[in-house]
This record gives sequence, C-alpha cells and structure tokens, in this order.
Amino acid sequence: MALLRKLCYKKPPDGLLEISERVYVFDCCFTTEAWDYENYEEYVGNIVRHLKDHYSDAAILIFNFREGDTASQLASALATHDMTIVEYPRHYEGCPLLSMEAIHHYLRSCEAWLTFGMQNVLVMHCERGGWPVLAFMLAALLIYSKHYSGESKTLDMVYKQAPSELLYLFSPLNPLPSQLRYLQYVSRRNVGTEWPPLDRALSLDCVMMSMIPDVDGHGGCCPIFRIYGQDPYMPGDKTTKLLFTTPMRSKNADCELVMIDIECHIQGDIVLECIGLHEDWEHENIIYRAMFNTSFIRSNILILNREEIDVLWDVNYQFPNDFKAEFLFSEMDAAASVVPVDSYFFENSEGLPIEAFATVQEMFNSVDWLDPKSDEAFNALHQIAASEIGQVESSS
Repeated sequence: MALLRKLCYKKPPDGLLEISERVYVFDCCFTTEAWDYENYEEYVGNIVRHLKDHYSDAAILIFNFREGDTASQLASALATHDMTIVEYPRHYEGCPLLSMEAIHHYLRSCEAWLTFGMQNVLVMHCERGGWPVLAFMLAALLIYSKHYSGESKTLDMVYKQAPSELLYLFSPLNPLPSQLRYLQYVSRRNVGTEWPPLDRALSLDCVMMSMIPDVDGHGGCCPIFRIYGQDPYMPGDKTTKLLFTTPMRSKNADCELVMIDIECHIQGDIVLECIGLHEDWEHENIIYRAMFNTSFIRSNILILNREEIDVLWDVNYQFPNDFKAEFLFSEMDAAASVVPVDSYFFENSEGLPIEAFATVQEMFNSVDWLDPKSDEAFNALHQIAASEIGQVESSS
C-alpha cells in the first residue's frame, strides 16, 4: 500500500504545501520575510491556476485566518476567480486559538467538504502574523480526522513545516501549552462521548499558586489576574470582554503558597492572565497566561504546572520546578449553563468568522452547523459539491 501511494503521488501545485490528502497551505504563510503586497494578487492568481490545472474538476474551499473585520486582501485577490472563502480571526483575546464553537465549526466544515466530493480541495491561508493559529487549526484537523494521534507530536510536526523563528516572531508568549490543552479537547471527540459538550457556567472562586516565581530577580511578585471571555449572563452576546481584574495588592515575598480570591462568573472559552506589577505600581509584565474551556473542567478544579502555562520565551527558569497554579471553581445556576445554538458565525461581528459571499452565507445560515447530531450541514455541502454551487464568485 505504501508503494502504491508512492507511485500514485502527485507533486503539489506550485506555491502550495500539502498537509494531507487534498489539504494544502499557501507557502507565503511559512515565510519570515515581509510580504510583497504589490505582487500579491498575481501570486495568488498563479497558485489558483496551478491548483485548477492539478484538479481540473475540483471544488475549492479556502479558509483564511485574518485580523479585523474589513475585506481581506485574499478576498480581493480572488475577486476574479470562482472561489469560496470562509474567514476566521487569528486569535482569541491575544491567544493564537479560536473558541471551541469556532473550532468545531471549522472541523465539521472541513470533514463535510472532503467527505462529499472526492475532487473537493481545502486550501488554508493566513495573513501575516496568523501562522500560530493556522498551525494549531491544521493540527486539530489532522487529529480530528484521525490522520495523526498524539497532540504534542502532531503540533510539533505542523510547526516544523515553517522556520522555527516564525513562531517566536509572531507570538511573544509560548502558546504551545494552551494549544496542546485545546488539542486534548479535540482528541476527546474520538472517545465516543458527546463532543463538544455543552457550555458549563462556573464561578472561578480563587487561585492558589505554590512556589511564587521570581519575575524581577528580587524574589516574589505582585500578581494581578485578568479574566477575558464571554459574559455568561448574556448568551446572545458572543463578543469577548474583560470580565474581571483583581485590585492592586502588596507584593508577595518568597513563600510556598498564595491564595487570591476571584469570585468571577465564567462560561465557555476563558483567557486568564497573571500580571506582575513593577515596584513603581505603574509598569507591568505578564507572568503567565492560560486559555481553557469550562466544559472540560473536571471536579471543579484545574491544576497547571509550569509546563502547562503560556510564558514569555526562555523564562521557564523563573518558575520553580514544583510551581503549581490551582484554579478552584463552583457551579453556577444550571439554567445558565445551556447556551442556545445560533448562527452567529455568519454575522459580521468583530472578532468572529465572516462569510465573505452572499450565496455561501445564505446556505450556511440555513444549516445548524453547531449541532453535532445534525446531518443538515453534511447534506448542504453535499448538494453544493454535487452541483458546483459551492464555487461562488468572491466579492469584497
């Protein structure tokens, strides 16, 4: 079988890197050099022509990870081609991840597109700076589709497709711990339980840190916690916001355990930042960051060691080997934990994926994409792949 695959292997079209069968990435996503924006439209056009020559009967779906909510440069470059583009943000509150709902939508869309048409092709693209989130989404797709197993091995394999300095350049913090946590969430889909689980509304009661890191070289630190996420009391509002910040507090000297009261209601995807204040009480630096989803919290506690938090590159030495952060939760009102499913992915809201084309938007809005038990999404993509309606003319 391996020999047969080798004999049947076709070199990928120029300008594209093959990640798996019928899944490609624009090679501009792997460069550390500044993009040549003047020739970008010609660059994209040449790749599209090569791809269509390679797959003469292909229906092509492009995923783009971009910043902001204005018309993307990729959409403009593809305006004269028959393409479908789905666009996602390139971070979630500064963390190169997406919400679990966005990840679920992306994975289901990829699976449906590839399943219901053997000529269907997926092409991934990110704007400059979007490589960290693109790498995560590629790893998530490989695990979700069972092409690979092992979160760390898969993510490492994807990151090795680009120069190592690209991750350092675009992410001031090492995002791998949070990304691996979310890949573990994706892996749980393959164990037969309901996935993704319903959002849980919790109260983050307190944080306990053992072995305070020495962040300024003088021992101890003055930790301030900031929590970002969606308001659990406003399920219809999908925008993220600052939910909580601790007041300024005196510096904790070297000690074995510090407990900080939080008492913040949270739900869904949460970014927690631990900030250290300088002695002037004005300047600050980040100590660590962690992104997690409340649906996957077990026994109302989340325990993270120094290898499971996002920190600045090469500062692990500031954290003792036995550093530990414990986040203690309690249940909120059960009624608040059930979030109604809607089609918010296709609204032109800041920070959320944007459907660039009216025909695709109309099709997607009629489908319950977020219901893991629904076949409507698969049927819709099947019909589009069969009739080639899925190839719509892009417009800004």
